[in-house]
Amino acid sequence: QVQLVESGGGLVQPGGSLKLSCAASGSIFGFMGWYRQAPGNQRELVAIITSDGSTNYADSVKGRFTITRDNAKNTVYLQMNSLKPEDTAVYYCNADDDIDRSLNYWGQGTQVSVSS
Repeated sequence: QVQLVESGGGLVQPGGSLKLSCAASGSIFGFMGWYRQAPGNQRELVAIITSDGSTNYADSVKGRFTITRDNAKNTVYLQMNSLKPEDTAVYYCNADDDIDRSLNYWGQGTQVSVSS
């Protein structure tokens, strides 16, 4: 059974930092990434990372967020710096199966709130 378990969300002031973690189990994963969804908005890509460490970021987070992964632990991280109120959203971990890329999995989400 595949599970993605996120942690690390919370309330932070503008300009602050948070680090999200997603521990994955039950498969070997190819792409891993983070998406977010703010109230009234569609879910959007934040950052993704391949198994060999190649990364891609949404323009809105470039230079502020960093995605990394530890393949030995099947864990992906999102370091978020210089947070802005517009970063407020539920952040979801996403991963696909390294063998069958049609198999795609989501975590339950973790709330990030940026407010003074």
